Amino acid sequence: MHPSLRIDDTDGVGDESLSIIRLAHPGLTLGVLVAWQAMLILDGTIVNIALASIRDSLGFSETGLSWVVNAYALAFGGLLLLGGRLGDTFGRRRVLVAGVLLFTSASAIGGIAPSAAWLVLARVLQGVGAALAAPSTLSLIVTNFDGGPDRNRALGWFSSIGGVDASLGLILGGMLTSWLSWHWVFFVNVPVGLAIAFLAPLAVRESPRRRTKFDMPGALTSTAGITLLVYGMVRAAERGWSDAVTISALLASVVLMGSFVTIECRAAQAIVPLRLLGSRHRAMPFLNMLLIPSAMFGVFFFLTQYLQRVLEMTSLQTGLAFVPLSAAIVAISRLSPALVERFGAKAVMVAGSSVVVATMAWLSRITPDWTYMRDILMPLALLGLGVGAIFVPLTVVIMGAVDPDDAGAASGLMQTANQVGGAIGLATLVTVFVRTSRSALEDGLDPIAAFTDGVQAGITTAAVIAVAILLVALFGIQSRRS
Repeated sequence: MHPSLRIDDTDGVGDESLSIIRLAHPGLTLGVLVAWQAMLILDGTIVNIALASIRDSLGFSETGLSWVVNAYALAFGGLLLLGGRLGDTFGRRRVLVAGVLLFTSASAIGGIAPSAAWLVLARVLQGVGAALAAPSTLSLIVTNFDGGPDRNRALGWFSSIGGVDASLGLILGGMLTSWLSWHWVFFVNVPVGLAIAFLAPLAVRESPRRRTKFDMPGALTSTAGITLLVYGMVRAAERGWSDAVTISALLASVVLMGSFVTIECRAAQAIVPLRLLGSRHRAMPFLNMLLIPSAMFGVFFFLTQYLQRVLEMTSLQTGLAFVPLSAAIVAISRLSPALVERFGAKAVMVAGSSVVVATMAWLSRITPDWTYMRDILMPLALLGLGVGAIFVPLTVVIMGAVDPDDAGAASGLMQTANQVGGAIGLATLVTVFVRTSRSALEDGLDPIAAFTDGVQAGITTAAVIAVAILLVALFGIQSRRS
């Protein structure tokens, strides 16, 4: 892409007379797409910080409060595959703008919500909007930037935004909740969302629409199957794996996903073309996209609680404590494209995975006597370097191997793997944490020591998952510079 004024068809196909003059500056294009990704990730952590204030204001019960998070996760995770294919079928920029507008409107509703029910409804609508827009973001980077260094740099910016916004959300959420009110953690999305919706048609080239029959059976079974899977994992973290509803949801999910695979084998226009997973070297990168959040979500969950409960940090101090991790992710993500060009994606992923394994092993030795500056700051920074070194080459490997027509489906599958992996990992690690903590309490340890024992066990389990990530990088990724 080069800075210029050029004339593009609004739909990408047909009606050539219907065209608009667009400002095609690569910086603006990338800025619009990264801004949406930033808002999406920011929302995840900024709302978590405000949960206590939301509970007191709207009268949520302890179990009901979890649905402020879970309602969003269910809608987002369940509809991601559908959102990716809708973008391929009807135009990715069009679906992106529709999703951003729905997310923005839902944020405004959440900000003025007069009751718990209204807020949960707003969170569902936010999840639907996010699921429509999120898959199009990555696929539009693929179609708006030429392959090679330009696209790799764009993917580097896209990947680096995750860790930054996760920490920024903790800081901003603490500031808004403390200085204004919890309502502003939703209102902050409105001006940003409106700006993105306005600029996207000017700065982002539309993808061609595919005028084919839509795979409705695949859409229904995938949405229901993934929604039940995420719900089962969320409930397992709350009620345990032996809960009857948890077991029923997971079994129903298995049946629906089996039906989905059968449907996709026969569908002319599949929601997830099985050619995306047609070989070991195609499937293994998606496996790592599932395993990485499985390990990372739990570690962030435990460390956030440790900093607040054991080290007695405030919400704002906790957010600031994660700045070294964010800074490391940004730094290595900016370097990763050049490293991929020089050494190949596999070598960079193996190096990053090795750092993650070593850092997880370090953090698994946590005790109640640790201090932030002496014991936690350095492994957090190293963890950021490792994670940042994995995501950019992994994204390059996945998106570089797909046909442009399947970019939306591949992006949706990547982000679905992220959501599902996070839910599976968090449910598993929380189960280990709870059992270990309870056992330690029964053995007579004080609450802080028992809590720390649980954190040790949870992070140790995450380290085992990190070893699996390293093995996939070693044996499941092709050794080539691409």
